[in-house]
Amino acid sequence: MTKQKLVLIGNGMAGVRCLDEILKLEPNRFEVTVFGSENHPNYDRIQLSKVLQGDTEIADITLNDWDWYKKNNILLYTGETVVSIDTEKQVIYSDKNREVEYDKLIMATGSVPFILPIPGSDKKGVTAFRNIEDCEQMIEYSKEYKRAAVIGGGLLGLEAARGLLNLGMEVDVIHLADYLMERQLDEAAANLLQKELEEQGMNFLLRKQTQEIIGENRVEGLRFSDGDEIKADLVVMAVGIKANTKLAVESGIPVNRGIIVNDYMETEIPNVYAVGECAEHREVVYGLVAPLYEQGKALAGKICEVEVKPYEGTILSTKLKVSGVDVFSAGEINEDDNTKAIKEFNEWEGTYKKVLIRDEKISGAVLFGNTKEGNKLLSLINQSAPISEYLDTENGEDSGLSFVASLPNEEIICGCNGVTKGDIVNAIETQGLTNIEEVKGCTSASRSCGGCKPLVADLLELTLGDEFSKSNQKEAICSCTTLSRDEVVESIREMNLTSTKEVMNVLGWNTVGGCSKCKPALNYYLGMINPLEYEDEKESRFVNERLHGNIQKDGTFSVVPRMYGGVTNPDQLRKIADVADKYNVPLLKVTGGQRIDMFGIEKDDLPKVWADLDMPSGYAYGKTLRTVKTCVGESFCRFGTQDSIGLGVTLEKKLERINTPHKFKMAVSACPRNCAESGIKDLGVVGVDGGWQIYVGGNGGTDLRAADLLCKVKTDEEVIEITGAYFQYYRETGIYMERTSKWVERMGLDTIKAVIENEENRSELNQRLDEAISITQEPWKAVRESETIQNELYQKVKIPAIVK
Repeated sequence: MTKQKLVLIGNGMAGVRCLDEILKLEPNRFEVTVFGSENHPNYDRIQLSKVLQGDTEIADITLNDWDWYKKNNILLYTGETVVSIDTEKQVIYSDKNREVEYDKLIMATGSVPFILPIPGSDKKGVTAFRNIEDCEQMIEYSKEYKRAAVIGGGLLGLEAARGLLNLGMEVDVIHLADYLMERQLDEAAANLLQKELEEQGMNFLLRKQTQEIIGENRVEGLRFSDGDEIKADLVVMAVGIKANTKLAVESGIPVNRGIIVNDYMETEIPNVYAVGECAEHREVVYGLVAPLYEQGKALAGKICEVEVKPYEGTILSTKLKVSGVDVFSAGEINEDDNTKAIKEFNEWEGTYKKVLIRDEKISGAVLFGNTKEGNKLLSLINQSAPISEYLDTENGEDSGLSFVASLPNEEIICGCNGVTKGDIVNAIETQGLTNIEEVKGCTSASRSCGGCKPLVADLLELTLGDEFSKSNQKEAICSCTTLSRDEVVESIREMNLTSTKEVMNVLGWNTVGGCSKCKPALNYYLGMINPLEYEDEKESRFVNERLHGNIQKDGTFSVVPRMYGGVTNPDQLRKIADVADKYNVPLLKVTGGQRIDMFGIEKDDLPKVWADLDMPSGYAYGKTLRTVKTCVGESFCRFGTQDSIGLGVTLEKKLERINTPHKFKMAVSACPRNCAESGIKDLGVVGVDGGWQIYVGGNGGTDLRAADLLCKVKTDEEVIEITGAYFQYYRETGIYMERTSKWVERMGLDTIKAVIENEENRSELNQRLDEAISITQEPWKAVRESETIQNELYQKVKIPAIVK
């Protein structure tokens, strides 16, 4: 049987997802040709902001790599645009003079960014934020220029602004409306979001209409309709998108705001279909992912002549992270005279919830800060459920399992990738899947933002029943592999793997060269397992660690010399003052870790600054011991019962420069008054009559956690021994980028206690720690500052000399 010729115009998410559905139904029915204007295979446009922000790389957001096209016998033309269609002869023509006949044609031309028609919009330095090339252009500009203006306070604009902040630029966000994201959030949630983003460094100009982009050949600033002006080197237009219908219009295919289609995505022209952001269905053009995937399923069924549910429209919902903040909205978001609302606002936790009710039924919802109820609320909104159903679940009459059991099979669980409950359950049953990572690999559910993981876990438990094991719910270290941290570490040990490239090749990484998430993790695990043999791969480290400074929002760096136990002397202070004068350091700040932070140092000056300081780094940028905070102790304080400075300095000298899964902070307080805040540190020591208490797993950051009491000991030597064993046990069992607060909860305090209390375990852990200590070297000249002078200082106050 001769295959029909299927041509897809557009290599984006909607079109390729439709192809995927067609291949599932009829893998051998069509000879498929795809045209894509970009020079890349199909990628997740939603994740572009993460590329701009530096959290991931282009390879990480690729949905279908080059091999996928080859494996499915798809002829792909990238960097080539279809310029005309002869719908009578059924032939398309490209800008490279290529002619291709078709039996079926799918138009998935997507959308184009809306560029404000104002004077200066054609100047150099004006860009949209729509594709990989836009990201690359902004990254290049950030290397030379420092001030950016983002026009548009919607989702796209805020994500662009966050990325530009990460690139070291100062960012103004200009928005015409009274508050941010007015299409997705109500004013209360938007105000909370604005406050959070301002704390991150964004500056907002609301109720401002841009009148002109000023400058000669390139951007120099913006002028507003009220006469105000601001300076800018880069202008990002993020004011919206419009359906890309140019080709359809020129080819005689009926268009309104989008290409007009019916419930099976058919246009009025025979054998021509449209899907995604370019299509207009029942007078609505959709820009979110879930509706586009639903459209793709309807179209795939129609084109394969399989009975399928027609596409009847979608209630719009948004569940996403905006610059690290969780937000959700669905249905109606603003009240009127005929609605009532359930509202909850927790100022301490920074969460907000509003559920709208119309005619006793749930009509909409807005969530900020905590979006766990998002899927449940969306389902109830889709069903026009009475408010009593929601109130019943609020009162505990519905569990997670009963909720997912009540969902129909066509309910979308993963909005980012359009994966339904039926897709997941079928994969679990037919493929023998037993954990979230296997479901992700098979169905792509939770592949993008990960917000649906709890629902996927519930579906696994519901489907597998007694065979479900919570302990089997491993998490892959990144999207490049399905292997968990434990599996990777075990393989490195068993196979004696010696480099990140070897690990990736031997263990079958699906992304050549890995990604920004797994490369530093593998580098850490290899160094932790073989400290005497492994040579640290600097290129696998984060930029702050490579440059030995913390990058700031203006693109400069901060430098933190180490001050053991927070104790300093005139010699150190003179060095810091001299360097500050020499390099015009604009800010010297005493940190919470009792050190001096030098802000505003240029990247090129970092090596010279460290050479002139001639002091060890405080590793304020490292995944290692940061600080050991101390109080003044018994030598000066009338309440102090122990020598907190002496013990703190000894611990800091012992453990500095040793790599850990995440940053590690310590404190030593001389009495239960706890002036060094030992109760919220990764490890805190508190002096009591006759000895010391050791606390672990504390966190004073965003996820505040009080430390747990690990044990009580009598001597400094016991503190040092137990701290070393605990420190090494965390090194050996922690997941890279996992703070001890999360590690303690995952491992269980009783398990950790049992390991540390065993004398043989303690001895072996300290031996392995000593091996790591024996080979650590400073990346610059490791001269400890004038130790004779500092030891003399300690002797004067009856504090033991620093242990070398």
